[in-house]
Amino acid sequence: MIYARSVLVIHNIAHQGRGPLDDFSYLDLPSNYMDLFKHHDPFGGDHLNIFAAGIKAADRLLTVSHGYAWELKTPEGGWGLHGIINESDWKFQGIVNGIDTTDWNPRCDVHLKLDGYSNYSLETVETGKAQCKAALQKELGLPVRGDVPVIAFIGRLDNQKGVDLIAEAMPWIAGQDVQVILLGTGRQDLEDTLRRLESQHYDRVRGWVGFSVRLAHRMTAGADILLMPSRFEPCGLNQLYAMMYGTVPVVHAVGGLRDTVQHYNPYEEVGLGWTFENAEANRMIDALGHCLNTYRNYKSSWEGLRRRGMMQDLSWDTAAKRYEEVLVAAKYQW
Repeated sequence: MIYARSVLVIHNIAHQGRGPLDDFSYLDLPSNYMDLFKHHDPFGGDHLNIFAAGIKAADRLLTVSHGYAWELKTPEGGWGLHGIINESDWKFQGIVNGIDTTDWNPRCDVHLKLDGYSNYSLETVETGKAQCKAALQKELGLPVRGDVPVIAFIGRLDNQKGVDLIAEAMPWIAGQDVQVILLGTGRQDLEDTLRRLESQHYDRVRGWVGFSVRLAHRMTAGADILLMPSRFEPCGLNQLYAMMYGTVPVVHAVGGLRDTVQHYNPYEEVGLGWTFENAEANRMIDALGHCLNTYRNYKSSWEGLRRRGMMQDLSWDTAAKRYEEVLVAAKYQW
C-alpha cells in the first residue's frame, strides 16, 4: 500500500479524536509518526490529535461546502486546527453535499401516502402542500388552518443547532399568528425547553422530543417555512430537503447554509429564502419577519420562491463529478 493515495473529508471539525500523548502507543505505529499526531493548542496544550495527523498526511483534503472550507481556515471556525489547514490550502477545497432524491422526493415519498398526506410535484405543489399541511396539523392536534404559516425546526438539540435562539424569540414568534413545530432530541435542558414551549403556547406550538423519520418527512412537506439558526453548519441537509419540497428556508448564513440558500431579493425576484448574519435572536426575528410578510402579502413572490427551490438539481450528480476529479488528482499526485 506504499503507493496508495488518501483523501480526507472533514465533516465537523469539532470532533477531532483528541487524547493524551501516551495514547500513541495504542496506534501500533513506528515512533517517527508521532510528529504527525502531536498537536499543540492554547486550550489542550500538547496532545494526540488524530484529525491533525489526517490533515497532514492526506493527499487531498475536502470538506462539505465552500463556506465551511473558508471558515475552517479562521481561528473562530478551525477549532485549533486552522493553522494546519491553512498550511494545507493547496490541497484543500469544499464540495457541497447532495441529497438522496429517491428517498427525499415529494413525488414519491412513502411517508406521504397515508393519513391524509399527498405526494406532489412542481406542477401540483400548491394543492399538494396544502393537503400535507392540513394533514400535519390534524396529526399533531393543531387547528387546521390553511391561512396560517407553519414554521418547522428539525434537528439535534445542542448548542450548534441554535434551538435556544428559537426559544428566546418565541414570545415574538407566538404573537405572529403562526404555528411552530419543533422536532429533535439531545441535551436534556433543550428537550425540556421544547416541552415548555408547547405547554406555554399549546394552541400554536408543538415540541416533539425524540426523532421520527416519518414525522421529519411529513413536516418538510407540510410546513411553509424551515428555520435553521445553526451557529455553525458544515453543509446542512434539512435546508436542501426543504427546498426540494417547496418549503422556504430561513437560515443563519454560515457554512453550507450560506452556499445553498441564496438570500431573496424582492426587486429582482431572485433567491431561495432568507439568511441572517450572526446567531442572535433579533437577527433571526428580522429575517423571519420579512419571510412572513412575503408569505402573507406577496403571494406571487412566495410561489416563485417555492418553485425556484424545487427546480434545482440537488442530487449527488454534480458533487459526484467533483469528487471524481479530486480522486483522479490524488491518484496522479507524485
